[in-house]
Amino acid sequence: MKLTILGGGGFRVPLVYGALLTDRAEGRVTDVVLQDPDERRLYAVTRVLAEQAAGVPDAPTVTATTDLDEALRGADFVFSAIRVGGLEGRANDERVALAEGVLGQETVGAGGIAYGLRTVPVAVDIARRVARLAPDAWVINFTNPAGLVTEAMSRHLGDRVIGICDSPVGLGRRIARVLGADPKEAFVDYVGLNHLGWVRALRVAGRDELPRLLGDPALLGSFEEGRLFGADWLRSLGAVPNEYLHYYYFGRETVRAYQEAEQTRGAFLRDQQARFYAEAGDPGVSALRAWDRTRAEREATYMAENRESAGAGEREAEDLSGGYEKVALALMRAIARDERATLILNVRNRSTLPVLDADAVVEVPCLVGASGAHPLAVDPLPGHATGLVCSVKAVEREVLAAAESGSRTTAVKAFALHPLVDSVTVARRLVERYTEVHPGLAYLT
Repeated sequence: MKLTILGGGGFRVPLVYGALLTDRAEGRVTDVVLQDPDERRLYAVTRVLAEQAAGVPDAPTVTATTDLDEALRGADFVFSAIRVGGLEGRANDERVALAEGVLGQETVGAGGIAYGLRTVPVAVDIARRVARLAPDAWVINFTNPAGLVTEAMSRHLGDRVIGICDSPVGLGRRIARVLGADPKEAFVDYVGLNHLGWVRALRVAGRDELPRLLGDPALLGSFEEGRLFGADWLRSLGAVPNEYLHYYYFGRETVRAYQEAEQTRGAFLRDQQARFYAEAGDPGVSALRAWDRTRAEREATYMAENRESAGAGEREAEDLSGGYEKVALALMRAIARDERATLILNVRNRSTLPVLDADAVVEVPCLVGASGAHPLAVDPLPGHATGLVCSVKAVEREVLAAAESGSRTTAVKAFALHPLVDSVTVARRLVERYTEVHPGLAYLT
């Protein structure tokens, strides 16, 4: 089975390959193709993978190419993990937004819109190529903003594109751990959009254990989201939000913390990864050791400004091991072998959330098998969550419309309607400044 990874020179690719090395069953991935326009990054990552595979019998073969069409032909699965504009683009997204006093995070607020505007045209081109060159392939989208990009690709690939994220999985795992339950035996009732969802129940043997968590201040204070949001706020919501909702519920505090930080997250990662690729490109250095060291630092500093502003402390050791690669492997296994699995994924809504149309991509539990991922029925969202989901989905639709039409006016509308921008004047300045720093936005006229 052939797996093609677009963005194959990306820093997190070794996580995926490491997961593949653990799979010994029939129907496993035997060939991995890394595609990336940057030959230097491909060389560094290929060295890491070679060290990972050392001594592993029948490890999947790895080839690297800069040719997109060559990489896609004959693929059974395609992972889309591209970063249009690189980490320099992410750093610019953050810098421009913060100068206007709004959030520049890569999936939330102004930064997420800017990233989406330059990524959607590229993702749509990839979707069209997949439909032509590998029509039977399943596309698993890692590219952020994951829900928005998945919806853009689904307009050309239908249900054969599925978005994944490790945030809901990590949240469910933490809640189960605090409650003394086995995460593998727990059903996580999670509903929303990517980076905008809530756990409303955690069922073990049919019993909802979440009320026990919400009723115990000590338990609430013993895990990351409890410390991040505060016990009183979680009890008032009657749910546990995805960590990214901290940007909404504590927006002013977060913007201030990011403005006061020595470096934005994008700038930190840009500089950190530049050091890694330089080091891993040296044949005399262990690329795997360099990658392990860099990854540990990366994971430990994740959302550091949010945790600092909330007094949430350091991340737990159990949460530093990643997770999205495990979701991806479980998804591929379920489809390729018809091994039924329930996974939280980004898929077309159908009738799951009645407040959204059938084609809107949502993030919900799905039953996965050979025919793909099918969203499970869920209870309606409470009013406050419904309002936020509908508002952000409306913004995503304006981003998609702007990317399709090239309309600068529609791009301004997308920024202005976002609840974390809330100013037409600021929206106009954001579009002006983003088009100045991002050549990829030259199509907006």
